[in-house]
Amino acid sequence: MTVHTEIKAGPDLSRLRRFVADLADVVDQGDDEAAILKAGEVLLTRLIATDDWLPDDYARPNPERYQQYLLHCDSRERFSVVSFVWGPGQATPIHDHTVWGLVGVLRGAERVESYRRTTTGFELTREPDVLHAGEVDAVSPTVGDIHRVSNGCDGVSVSIHVYGANIGAVRRATYAPDGTPKPFISGYANSTLPNLWDRSR
Repeated sequence: MTVHTEIKAGPDLSRLRRFVADLADVVDQGDDEAAILKAGEVLLTRLIATDDWLPDDYARPNPERYQQYLLHCDSRERFSVVSFVWGPGQATPIHDHTVWGLVGVLRGAERVESYRRTTTGFELTREPDVLHAGEVDAVSPTVGDIHRVSNGCDGVSVSIHVYGANIGAVRRATYAPDGTPKPFISGYANSTLPNLWDRSR
């Protein structure tokens, strides 16, 4: 008797590999933030349009808090790509980034509240947005850098973030409602990375 074993295809990491290479080409062209955000939005929109490439290990929620998994960091730390995973009801504090960034929702939805500082704390710069799968938003000190993000759906939400630095090593701040900053460095939830460079399959 012959036993046939079905081999399940793994995630298509070539999509992430192509994204990383294309974004490196954009960054190689110079440090014009507006140009990077514009081109990066096109690339990130293309990446999150198909949901077959993110390995399960980088999409796992934690019941205690949202997770930030590093997927790739440029060798010169000019940009990093991370997956954020949100369980139901999870949210960030109000925080900044200090570098340019793009946020693209891969699964679920996320609620974004954008703020600016005032003499007494913060005020919303626009009505809160809900980003759905396939949508991209931008942050930076130029276009608006302070926000609060929360899971915008009943299940697990996953978003892909791209930042103009090794974001897990950047010193930045969370803020109390009165505007008092609290410095932090986020780090990452993972100690291993997806292997983008094995082409043997």
